[in-house]
Amino acid sequence: MDLVIRTFDGEEFGKLKLFDSVFGLDPREDLLHRVVRWQLARRRQGTHQTQSRADVLRTGAKMYKQKGTGRARHSSAHAPQFRGGGKAHGPVVRSHAHNLPKKVRALGIRHALSAKVRTNNLIIVDEFNIKEAKTKLLAASFVKLGFENALLVGGKKIDVNFSRAASNIPNIDVLPVQGINVYDILRHGKLVLSKSAVEALEERFK
Repeated sequence: MDLVIRTFDGEEFGKLKLFDSVFGLDPREDLLHRVVRWQLARRRQGTHQTQSRADVLRTGAKMYKQKGTGRARHSSAHAPQFRGGGKAHGPVVRSHAHNLPKKVRALGIRHALSAKVRTNNLIIVDEFNIKEAKTKLLAASFVKLGFENALLVGGKKIDVNFSRAASNIPNIDVLPVQGINVYDILRHGKLVLSKSAVEALEERFK
């Protein structure tokens, strides 16, 4: 398939032929769900923890004598049923990460790219390059291209002026091509790729 390449002035710069093996797949929701779940699980800190009966600070003496009270037998006040006792089966510090094969991760990116093409939410620009780090000028260029919420993926290195100007615009994220991921692609309305990013992705997934 062919897509039009545009400049940040909104003008046509030419056309680019996209590989169907990368941008022309039939998106699978189950596959995208697996990859997003894997990404978000890796991001979780897992630092939640409650005090068990071994952690609470209370006296270790027997609460009351074993016999003669008519009450149940109890020894430690650390037990979960008592006020101030430990929490039973509470959360502990752990990693929520799980394994996902590299081939599935790579396939997830290809399906996410294809989903943006299928919904006409993929824009290709010539290059991410501006003369001055002026947020107002860059925001005006985004309006010409017709998006307010987008993930912009450039080449291996992002122009410093472009990155600084874009960092002040809400709902706009800029990544180098090696940082592209399924979650960020799907959570933004538009996906904007530079010509060099398209070439790098096709070389990576060919």
